[in-house]
Amino acid sequence: MWQGLILCAGLTLGGFTLAHLPGIRESGISPLVFSLLLGLVVGNLPVGGRLPQASRGLQFATRWLLRGGIVLFGLSLTLQQILGLGPKVIMLDALVICTILTAGYWIGTRLLGLDRETALLTSAGSAICGAAAVLATETTIRSKPAATSMAVATVVLFGSLAMLVYPLLYPLTGMDEGLFGIYIGATVHEVAQVVAAGDAVGPQALANAVIVKLVRVMLLVPFLLVVGQWWLRHRQAEGGSEVGRGGLVIPWFAFGFLAMVIFNSVVTLPEALHQSLVVAGQIALAMAMAALGFETRLEKLKALGVKPFLLALILFLLLLIGGGWVTPWLMH
Repeated sequence: MWQGLILCAGLTLGGFTLAHLPGIRESGISPLVFSLLLGLVVGNLPVGGRLPQASRGLQFATRWLLRGGIVLFGLSLTLQQILGLGPKVIMLDALVICTILTAGYWIGTRLLGLDRETALLTSAGSAICGAAAVLATETTIRSKPAATSMAVATVVLFGSLAMLVYPLLYPLTGMDEGLFGIYIGATVHEVAQVVAAGDAVGPQALANAVIVKLVRVMLLVPFLLVVGQWWLRHRQAEGGSEVGRGGLVIPWFAFGFLAMVIFNSVVTLPEALHQSLVVAGQIALAMAMAALGFETRLEKLKALGVKPFLLALILFLLLLIGGGWVTPWLMH
């Protein structure tokens, strides 16, 4: 147990260090991404395959630290923030999520021939909240590490591209700053990427973008409840060996996440304690990412090919173009 956790902690420390280096810090790339990449590199070194004693700690990280990190992620938003922009924002976010998930899964499995896990994880990351959504979905459907790593890679690539494209697009859209902020929050992948893109446009855009994005994060809870039952029915319909494994899929950590949102809405913690809990959640998620990276073998990623990236590109264009059309239409 301890060997695996110490390994994850070391990789996570390296991930946070890289993320805060001058020149990289301004990019908005999350420490979670660097932790995953470091885990991937170390896990594929010759020494990486000779650490069987670390497996229990790695499993603990990908299971319990992942769930704990997502629960603490709930301290990043409040119900007051969600209600502040009105019901249209919830409708916009729900429309974006449903459209991207449905289109992504259909395009991925039917047109591109991807396996269901990769298609669903890639779609969830694009539709909801990037790597956190990929990890939460992975924990619900218990997917392969390679599919999870590939989905995170696509989210990072196209979310980073969004940080550059959206500020350049702003003068061409005819939207005011506040409305463009809503558009950013409804369509950009990661919370950090939303902050970077909104800040580049202006303070009103940043404020609206963050709130709309956090509403999308909140919708992760009903998504996990639905996808868990849908995934179980698919297994049963196939009649495979995994039928009934774990029985009814209820993502209890999603209720913990919701409980943290409600707690954060009614209780004001001392700023130092609140910030410490948020950072603890980030560290737990980063350790889970490091463990996932360590357990992913490059040959399995190569087997997936370029199709996951093609799917993520299609979804990025759907968000960029479709979101740019539906946001002014729905919000006015």
